[in-house]
Amino acid sequence: MDSEDPNDAEQYHLEVGPGDVADSVLLPGNPERVPKVTDAWDHSEEVARHREYRTATGSYEGTPISVTSTGIGSPSAAIAVEELARVGADTLIRVGSCGAIREEAAVGDLVITRGAVRQEGTSDEYVREDYPAVADHAVVAALVAAAERLDYDYHVGLTCSTDSFYAGQGRPGFENFEARGSEGLVEELRAANVLNFEMEASAILTLANVYGLRAGAVCSVYANRVTGEFRTEGERRAAETASLATHLLAQMDERVAESAASEWHAGLGIE
Repeated sequence: MDSEDPNDAEQYHLEVGPGDVADSVLLPGNPERVPKVTDAWDHSEEVARHREYRTATGSYEGTPISVTSTGIGSPSAAIAVEELARVGADTLIRVGSCGAIREEAAVGDLVITRGAVRQEGTSDEYVREDYPAVADHAVVAALVAAAERLDYDYHVGLTCSTDSFYAGQGRPGFENFEARGSEGLVEELRAANVLNFEMEASAILTLANVYGLRAGAVCSVYANRVTGEFRTEGERRAAETASLATHLLAQMDERVAESAASEWHAGLGIE
């Protein structure tokens, strides 16, 4: 029935259709970040804008690339994944901001997600709670290589994705309300070697694995919850790192096509 899937050629929420987006799509949250992402590209054109979803397509160093904003949180990010997959995207990289919970991840540094704690409810709608949210190994390698080439400070590790910026991340709510379990949340995650908080990565990674897509995440550290620092710094670094990673992934895919391998591995190199 039409009511079961309202998407025809043009997707219901994103308002994109086949041919509007490249195989690889960057996923910032804020629609206002889209032009900041495309600033580093060879060229770009906005192809759709509806609600929190703003999409542009262009190229970076000759590699086709798109960007779609997802809004805040996993529910809207999951819609973006669903509808981008329907029009042919196969590689998704979250580009965002985060709060670090370890001293070594300074404000302005990048965090590249290897896997994520699913402390959000959206992915629970798709799979059992013990299903892992893991990034594609080639996407992680490309993001690391990009950060190295750009000489940006970065950290690779585990992310905690939450449904709440306040209570879910151990912050006090209105009038210093404290949610159940919030008092020890940061220390518990620090003890488990988690690097940062954000709100979309685990759902994006989970859905990508369910659908056989590649996904990863790179976030700029805006806040360090241990040192108490907060600055909106580094968002262009995350965008440029993800853009270069997309270009490197295209080269990695060429290496796979030229070899007998079924997927990229370190022995194939990049260039």
